[in-house]
Amino acid sequence: MIEIVEVNLALSAHAEAVLAMMSGYSLDAMGAGKPLPDVVKAELVPRLRERSDYLGVLAFEGEEPAGLAHGFEGFSTFMARPLLNVHDVFVTPAHRGQGLAPRMLTRLEELARERGCGKLTLEVLESNVPAQAAYRKFGFEAYMLDPKTGRALFWEKKLV
Repeated sequence: MIEIVEVNLALSAHAEAVLAMMSGYSLDAMGAGKPLPDVVKAELVPRLRERSDYLGVLAFEGEEPAGLAHGFEGFSTFMARPLLNVHDVFVTPAHRGQGLAPRMLTRLEELARERGCGKLTLEVLESNVPAQAAYRKFGFEAYMLDPKTGRALFWEKKLV
């Protein structure tokens, strides 16, 4: 039986699971496609512990991590309420197709509602059609204020 739990980084099992899941995600074709750098492995959990805006959930099959979804609180100026950006969703290849992503997203949504968030946001790669289908089924859609102005695009400018 697979259990979905809120991440508690004070628990070594959760800290280790977050690192294991992020390492697996980094190797995945829909992640970075390469190993997680050692410096990230060393700094990720301590830096997440410092953040009051972090929310995460883990899926465990027994003591084995099967999935991770985490997000960070932001703020919607058009709603005057916080939002939760779902930053990473990863399910191990052995556990895919079992409905873990929607279960983890459901738990994140519950936590976001408890924080008074007005919406969830996320980004997904254009080529990740299975994830897009799962997110649509969960209720996500392309962001737009007005159809006349089109959909929002997610851009980045790296600073490091």
